[in-house]
Amino acid sequence: MSVTAHRSTLLAPTSLHVGPGRIVALRGENGSGKTTLLRTIAGRARPTTGSVTVAGRSVDERDPGFRRRVAALIGLPPLAPDLTVIDHVTLVSSTWERDAGAVESATSGVLDGFGLSGLSSRFPHELSSGQTQLLALALVFVRPFDVLLLDEPEQRLDPGRVDLLARAMRARCTAGATIIAATHSEVLARATADVTVALTSAS
Repeated sequence: MSVTAHRSTLLAPTSLHVGPGRIVALRGENGSGKTTLLRTIAGRARPTTGSVTVAGRSVDERDPGFRRRVAALIGLPPLAPDLTVIDHVTLVSSTWERDAGAVESATSGVLDGFGLSGLSSRFPHELSSGQTQLLALALVFVRPFDVLLLDEPEQRLDPGRVDLLARAMRARCTAGATIIAATHSEVLARATADVTVALTSAS
């Protein structure tokens, strides 16, 4: 598939097939189409040529089944100024889990996993940029998914926190999820990727 807009090529012709339980690292310079590829798989952009399918079905962001199957962190999510860290994570978890015990377990697990338990009572404006990135990651990892799309998830994270991210990615991969991550981090790519795909700019 490829993506063009206003006579500019946003994504050169690209072919990619990823099976369950695999992690793909998308590498390439800025402008090579990494984010465009993720947006297209997420159903937020349409390919100009070719097609995209997930589990054999065309992507459709309006389909509840697709939304449950595919999760994405492409840019920071909106955060409510009057909700704490734990409020945000609990809200997302309760959107997908019906059982209160499952919500509590998922919330505490992801907060622990990303080192946010000690910050659970803080509001968004009280977080550093790195802590805000961890919260964004927690919000996407707390929900169920078969496919996870991550756009430079290592942004603003120090090396120790990148290791937490890598462990979370490998754990979900081991559980059967497929993860496609655009990253500039050689450390994250080495620690997680089963396959590395290098994109090149069409210009």
